[in-house]
Amino acid sequence: MSVAITVDHALKKYGDNIVIPDLSLKIHEGEFFTLLGPSGCGKTTLLRMIAGFNSIEGGEFYFNDKKINDLDPGKRNIGMVFQNYAIFPHLSVRDNVAFGLTNRKVPKEEIKRRTDKFMEIVQITQYADRMPERLSGGQQQRVALARALVIEPDVLLMDEPLSNLDAKLRLEMRAAIKEIQHEVGITTVYVTHDQEEAMAVSDRIAVMSGGVIQHIGRPKDIYQRPANRFVANFIGQSNFLTADLKEKNGSCSLVFASGYMVPMDHVRTENRKSQEVVVSIRPEDLKVTLKEEPGLNAVVNDSVFLGMNTHYFVTLDSGEKMEIIQESTIDSIIAPGTRIRLTVNEKKINIFTKDGSRNLLEDSVAADER
Repeated sequence: MSVAITVDHALKKYGDNIVIPDLSLKIHEGEFFTLLGPSGCGKTTLLRMIAGFNSIEGGEFYFNDKKINDLDPGKRNIGMVFQNYAIFPHLSVRDNVAFGLTNRKVPKEEIKRRTDKFMEIVQITQYADRMPERLSGGQQQRVALARALVIEPDVLLMDEPLSNLDAKLRLEMRAAIKEIQHEVGITTVYVTHDQEEAMAVSDRIAVMSGGVIQHIGRPKDIYQRPANRFVANFIGQSNFLTADLKEKNGSCSLVFASGYMVPMDHVRTENRKSQEVVVSIRPEDLKVTLKEEPGLNAVVNDSVFLGMNTHYFVTLDSGEKMEIIQESTIDSIIAPGTRIRLTVNEKKINIFTKDGSRNLLEDSVAADER
């Protein structure tokens, strides 16, 4: 059985050091939910509070309607997959997978049935009689995943499970984990600092900083309409420029230092006033032109050809530096020293308050919705 998880005003501290000051969230039944953020942001601490490995100094934790604050970890019916696999070197693959069932004194016939089932699901049946030392890192991680799932837990908790794998294996395993989670349908809480990994596997993501959730949403929403400057900077790449938001008769426009003006029709009603703002522009949302048309004037400093795309590094006449990603052309790359003109895709840019604390656009997340 899968469960919904509710965290209500969680507090975690070590002595006088407050790691998580006041955190609330709701994870839906059967959801693949990722805690994403830089090292030290509190994501693993929160995961361990859900697991029962860390004490809870304040707030309430629920699996469905059952409060679990004081429940022993062994009674929470969770499966756990760690960064270092933590499989037993002296046991075969089959015996590793069956370990939790054996510990629970499940009948032998049932142990075999369930062990066979989950070895097949994670595609390690052919390694059943091998010892861990003869397995690759990806195969060992599959063993750890099968061992966590075979006990049929209510919740699967995964702490940086792919960080010890090489780049190619990480890609293969994240696809496998997402496929397996969908097949089993188990509520999963996944911790990572890798934004691309989080985008690839998650139904929803909570971006954390300093023990505080900055934005919860679907990968698409977080990327396209980040709640604040921190989220925009952490998820993907962004260029940040200062500009003025001008309001006249209810209509808004962005005016950059060069005088380049961009109409902005989707500013929240309460934010429609003249003010200094920070504009976030993804490198792929800039268009390069050599024509004389309204835009941002810049000089190309350098370029990096990466096959499908070419990355350009430029300096605006205002002195601000930017990165641009353009589809590579068959004929040429713009040479360093070339003066160019940049235009922006106004539907995709984001506008933040001067201090970067919130997004001013209509389809962004308001502070009280995070």
